[in-house]
Amino acid sequence: MQVGGTSLSSPIIASVYALAGNSVTSGSYPYSHTSGLNDVTTGSNGSCGGTYLCTSVPGYDGPTGLGTPHGTTGF
Repeated sequence: MQVGGTSLSSPIIASVYALAGNSVTSGSYPYSHTSGLNDVTTGSNGSCGGTYLCTSVPGYDGPTGLGTPHGTTGF
């Protein structure tokens, strides 16, 4: 079974923030602590071509944002 989108990502990110003990008053913390995230640099989101919203690249991109949690240090 394949699962994805906000149905999966929202609960994961909320639980990582809770484990880190931080309240989310500003979403900027992960941007300044990217070493706590695994940057997804390859892959695509479906068949919408090579646009920003469909293809992952190093750094921030549409399908993966800043990346996946690597523990709680990014939060």
